[in-house]
Amino acid sequence: MRKIGIIGYGTIGQDVAKALAEGRAGNNKLHAVLVKSAKKVKDMPLADCVFTDNPEHFFQTGVDLVIESAGHEAVRLYAETALRSGCDIMIVSVGAFSDQELLDKVKTAAVKNGKQVILPSAAIAGLDRISAAALGPIDEVRLISRKPPKAWKGTIAEQSVDLDSVTEPVCIFDGTARESARLFPESVNVSAALSLAGVGFEKTKVQVYVDPTITRNVHEVRASGHFGKLLVEVENTPSPANPKTGYIVAMSIIKQLRSYSEPFVTGV
Repeated sequence: MRKIGIIGYGTIGQDVAKALAEGRAGNNKLHAVLVKSAKKVKDMPLADCVFTDNPEHFFQTGVDLVIESAGHEAVRLYAETALRSGCDIMIVSVGAFSDQELLDKVKTAAVKNGKQVILPSAAIAGLDRISAAALGPIDEVRLISRKPPKAWKGTIAEQSVDLDSVTEPVCIFDGTARESARLFPESVNVSAALSLAGVGFEKTKVQVYVDPTITRNVHEVRASGHFGKLLVEVENTPSPANPKTGYIVAMSIIKQLRSYSEPFVTGV
């Protein structure tokens, strides 16, 4: 049984922890959780799970796989440490890798320590097809992301749109994936995942909309090349606790965890 550690205990971390505790995430066990303040943690899913705010203690618990669900800063602080500690690491906050220096360091650490950095599909679809298509020439990869106004509360979008009164879709960004990941670290991690699967941050084009006509987070991927054409649209139900993310993110992580122990695996 693989021992799982989680960094961050927000909406995603709690959903994954619950699935592990209930046995819905394959032959894996929740072993340790790293949080900012252990005193503030409530409703611990397992009595024998270590909850700590001490990173050194966390990485000494003997976890086999670490799931990062705490934001870009957590990737910068702990990704290399996890790999050096002998853990594989699954990254949710993929937008952190728009920092090329960080990406290079993490890749080097993974190779040096013989460990994997895993990027789940999370809020997007079609990454398997894009990564396969990248083995041949790709002419275009474009992402169009639309989210309702409440999903943009507390973000840079408030500087250009009155989120309380907007009545029509407004494009708040049109540019490269690298820039979109930097500007919208909590909301456009999908652009980073798409870039890493395909043609890179500079060649992947992104449009971002505040859209009061929708109630779900919508991501449309368009690609064309030697492989043919791809058009995928997903509508993700926002999490009530955090509308910037959706239920599907935790579900994607749980699916990936199950793949480690199931004898029959699809969708890779």
